[in-house]
Amino acid sequence: MVPAIAVFASIVAIFSLLVAGRRLRFTPAQAARLFWAVCALAFAVGMICQPKEVFDGATMGLKAWWNIVFPSLLPFFIASELLMSFGLVNFIGALTEPLMRPLFNVPGCGSFVLCVGYTSGYPIGAMVTARLRSEKQLTRIEAERLMSFTNNSSPLFMFVAVSVGMFGRPELGIIIAGSHYLANLTLGLVLRFYGMNDREALPLRGDPHENILARAYRELVSAWRKETRPMGKIIGDAVRNATGSLLAIGGFIILFAVIIKLITKAGFISYMARFMGLILNPLGFSSEIMPALASGFFEMTIGSKMAAESSASLMQQLVAVEIILAWSGLSVHAQVAGMISETDIRMLPFICSRIIHAALAVFYTIFIFGPAMPLTSGFIIPVAAAMGKMHETPGLLTGLKFSAIQFGSMLSLLLAISLIYCAVRKLRADS
Repeated sequence: MVPAIAVFASIVAIFSLLVAGRRLRFTPAQAARLFWAVCALAFAVGMICQPKEVFDGATMGLKAWWNIVFPSLLPFFIASELLMSFGLVNFIGALTEPLMRPLFNVPGCGSFVLCVGYTSGYPIGAMVTARLRSEKQLTRIEAERLMSFTNNSSPLFMFVAVSVGMFGRPELGIIIAGSHYLANLTLGLVLRFYGMNDREALPLRGDPHENILARAYRELVSAWRKETRPMGKIIGDAVRNATGSLLAIGGFIILFAVIIKLITKAGFISYMARFMGLILNPLGFSSEIMPALASGFFEMTIGSKMAAESSASLMQQLVAVEIILAWSGLSVHAQVAGMISETDIRMLPFICSRIIHAALAVFYTIFIFGPAMPLTSGFIIPVAAAMGKMHETPGLLTGLKFSAIQFGSMLSLLLAISLIYCAVRKLRADS
């Protein structure tokens, strides 16, 4: 337990600030600052009183960032910066506009965010969305729509770390990833109605009846003309921006690793688990998974591992994992907030969408669990050995290859569907 002096100091600080707040009559914005000031003070007191927990948490977070996050996301961050700088995102956007606009009510450039977000994991979808918003390729509402359904857990994390590493059952990867992605795609279809009365409108680019290939080529050339930086500058900026973003992500990971260590030591997780049990137990949730959900509220990796190790039924374990992955944890929320901090994109739609995503993921898990289990057991056998090897000796090159193939396949599929749709529509118009 945290020493009594830490608890006493925190209570005194909170009481003093609350008394001052009553006298000064804080506005809501000032009250929010007061709350965060109290949290920062309690965090500082906890660091002073529990230096070993702080060191262990920081070391754990640093290892996770340096060994997993940094090398796996850096190539995608650099590639995203280069593709946007060279106008290829504009080119892809023009080709997929006929598909993305009716389905998700976002411009065609959202297809790139969709592909990279579904294949690379948090928080690259938010990073690319923020960049597109800063370049005025998205309205604020469109950016909020896009960011809300393109931030997903990495497929490698679900197929390898969770299904193989935590559950020891590769066949569960299909159910975990399938429910996660189906729920987020459903959320994207629903969010097309969000902000329908948005008054902000971007200027139309070209004639909508123009040949789609000609329009895509014109967008590409236009992007080339706007880009005046020399090649060395473009590559240098891409590396600097990607590295800076990942350094910020690393800071968030280390910070929340320390916070989780402190609040676990203080017993806050157990109290939170009891409180969540009062709400979720009447809905049929087992008490055994409440500590996992409480930990997953802050960080999804720890929460998912605790859910897989709980004594609850397999269905309850999968439901808990889906909730944790959909919510993604306050650590990811902080990373997303950092990515969009220099834009006018709001966090509230993203947070609300995480709750809806969790509910949809639970629905899909319960719906497909029974019928899918016999099918996945036979389907996954040919690849189970490869997945198991990947977990036993994690190879970043293998992981990058896996994500890159997924990204290329998904983008190619979207382009093919969009081109076929345009061709069919043109044939109907001519006839």
